Amino acid sequence: MGEAIVPFIILIPFLILAFVLSKGKGGFLIAGYNTLPAEKKAEYDEVALCKFMGKIMYAISLGILLLGLSDVLVNQLLLVIGIIVFVVSIVFALIYLNTGNRFKKR
Repeated sequence: MGEAIVPFIILIPFLILAFVLSKGKGGFLIAGYNTLPAEKKAEYDEVALCKFMGKIMYAISLGILLLGLSDVLVNQLLLVIGIIVFVVSIVFALIYLNTGNRFKKR
């Protein structure tokens, strides 16, 4: 039962990061964006990028929550749903972020 708490401990920083990013702050936390030179960063809408990443962090947090609940409630269905939510949200984010220049300033 002691290991059942691990997903909930991991969930706390994910929710904090999701909250910060969803407010449009914390661009320095986004890998890849934070290493861009200043002139390249100026081409991107940082607030929109942060808000999108905040939404993705909430989705990932939901997946982690379901993983933790599956351990506590001993429910395999929650485990499967949690893994699906986790993987689908990451794959969606990777595709959405890397196609269409959605976060470039116009």
